[in-house]
Amino acid sequence: MTGRLSSELLGFGPADRVLLVNADDLGMHPAINEAVFAGLADGIVRSTSLMTVCPGTEQALAMLRRRADTPAGVHLTLVRDRPGDDWRPTAPVERVASLVDATGRFPEQTSPSWSVRDLRIEHVEIEFRAQLASVLRTEVRPTHLDFHCLADGGRHDILDVATGLAAEHGLAVRIWLEPGLGRARAAGLPVVDHPFLDSFGIRPGGKADHYERLLRELPAGLTEWAVHPAVRGTGTAEASGSRVRTGDHDFLVSPRARRVIDEEGIELIGYDALQPVWRRRRDGVQRRAAAGRPQSRP
Repeated sequence: MTGRLSSELLGFGPADRVLLVNADDLGMHPAINEAVFAGLADGIVRSTSLMTVCPGTEQALAMLRRRADTPAGVHLTLVRDRPGDDWRPTAPVERVASLVDATGRFPEQTSPSWSVRDLRIEHVEIEFRAQLASVLRTEVRPTHLDFHCLADGGRHDILDVATGLAAEHGLAVRIWLEPGLGRARAAGLPVVDHPFLDSFGIRPGGKADHYERLLRELPAGLTEWAVHPAVRGTGTAEASGSRVRTGDHDFLVSPRARRVIDEEGIELIGYDALQPVWRRRRDGVQRRAAAGRPQSRP
């Protein structure tokens, strides 16, 4: 344990209040894509996470390619939200058979017949590599990895696969549960200093008031909000949790949000602020490993 706040690892002072606002689920639906980019351009969103297996993925990738400076991660996906979602693995199904149901799709996250315990870890790694590769093949260069619906991947070994993959590519990882938090802090890696906020855990009614109160009470150190915006309009109901999502969008692009941020002196960041520290840690480990290897004889 370093004893320092993660915000200090990022170059902030010990009294600074730092908020990472990341918009999850980019690519799930066009209504979400529109809201995410509105939040990035005109609101308080500072980074986003792309789903690679959804109907809006290609549109989202095109938008990211037009905005090459957008901090965007990969929202690793192993479950689908609703019965009608046609979300399938990126890897060939025969190589990841434990990840799919009888229809060849990812299982519904609420299905009583599904458990994260049943996933074979070698299949998870194949699929995670395929999802990341599908982004790397484009001009988009990710900043981080995180997970759709499964907190820290849902299993310690799944988180280990993701952190290993992130280390290979110099990416940050969203970690917000123990024991992953303690391990990351002990390694000098920036993770949240305070409880993580998932906007689906906030009651839609009175959401703006709730968000303002959280901002007014924000403690010193690094806090992360995972928000899920969507615009109102045709097709918005096709995005799961549409009331949660439209409420997020309304606040994130509101003058009220920007005013409270300014009044409170809160520093807003995205995952692009964390990535260099994670990458330096990776590079340092690799240098030490190389220095410790015996020299080969001529």
